[in-house]
Amino acid sequence: MPSPSPFLLYSDGKGTIFEDTSLLATGRSGWDAFPVPAEEWIELPEGGSLYELPGRRAIGIDAVTGEMRLCEKGWAVAAFIPPAHTGLYLAAYETQPDAPTLPLFCYTAAGWMNDRFFVPAIRIEQDIRQDAPGYDDGLIQAGAARLLEAYPHNRLVKHLMENCCMTYHCPAARNFSLGRWECPVPSSPACNANCVGCISFQPEEETIVSTQDRLTFKPSVEEIAEFTVPHLAEAPYPIVSFGQGCEGEPLLMWETIRDSIIEIRKHTPRGSININTNGSKPDAVKALCEAGLNSIRVSTNSARKHIYTPYYRPNNYQFEDIVESLKVVNSYGGWTSINYFVFPGMTDSVEEYEALRELIRSTELKMIQWRNFNIDPDWYLGQIGVSDTGECMGVKQLQELIQEEFPSLRFGYFNPPMERIRGDFAADFAHH
Repeated sequence: MPSPSPFLLYSDGKGTIFEDTSLLATGRSGWDAFPVPAEEWIELPEGGSLYELPGRRAIGIDAVTGEMRLCEKGWAVAAFIPPAHTGLYLAAYETQPDAPTLPLFCYTAAGWMNDRFFVPAIRIEQDIRQDAPGYDDGLIQAGAARLLEAYPHNRLVKHLMENCCMTYHCPAARNFSLGRWECPVPSSPACNANCVGCISFQPEEETIVSTQDRLTFKPSVEEIAEFTVPHLAEAPYPIVSFGQGCEGEPLLMWETIRDSIIEIRKHTPRGSININTNGSKPDAVKALCEAGLNSIRVSTNSARKHIYTPYYRPNNYQFEDIVESLKVVNSYGGWTSINYFVFPGMTDSVEEYEALRELIRSTELKMIQWRNFNIDPDWYLGQIGVSDTGECMGVKQLQELIQEEFPSLRFGYFNPPMERIRGDFAADFAHH
């Protein structure tokens, strides 16, 4: 009879992963390891991958005694789960004193059962825009070459194709090369936050490195409009999005963005113009709404100021500003989302749940994008000074309680196109 829980995984330090049939996999919430409910394990989705966690011993449940103990056979293993999926538990391990800080990826629990890898996760988003099977490298290379030829003097197209698409395999840039869905528009080389887990800039003295290089120039209105107008006019379910992983904070370039929106709308009414932002400048957001901004996605690790601030380390703005930015967009009839970094044991704490309810109510929030938090869990909790995460309910239960209380609030992983916002949210998006 198969085990109701997957077996624990470990790595030999040389790139090979094994299962330990004497131990069942556990999951981490906050600082502690727990058994994962059997129904929360799903097969590792296509596009997911596994990695070794050096200097860390996995915590498992002894298959005979039921006691928790360490796997001493090798290093712990975690899963990267692809976009559209939200992890419910982190990988559970004990960190050795000399263990290196982990790079900026998500570290979901993983196990082995019935000859397949399993993870505790749910598919939170039905839109297939970043599903692995949808990317054909030959078509992407041809599309990138075509765009570079069509816009030979456009620095932003060059940045998006040569850096984002071909070097970093950014899913949004790859979709742009294929002429579909959401098109990224990075615009700001500068930032007004010093996020602990910034993916485009890390201080030289830090123990981790940024995963990509940041935009080095300020694009012009002409450069932005030149390729976004045709994309909005021709792409299926079209969106253009300011605010990307390869830049700082787009609101620092709000005048350029405002003028770009005005220019774009002279040529096409089609599609959605979105900004992904830290929401730090409500007055700038107001100006963008007046120009025709359709939607905003504000990133946050928490609905609580005292958890937000030590992670974002904001310059010249505060948590209240991000709440105000959501209210501003709502007052103009725009679509409001939060890019909510899910950290099991923090996101699903009772205190966070109460704060999230208040945020949803006060801003009339339209959507939560339940994103996996790409950060070393120990390092993150240490950086924000959290030694006790308090009472937790589980990420799945949190989602169920929120959905029950706010039935019109949408859950997902991506910015919805205008067809989805105005039409059938359950049907109007990219399908296979």
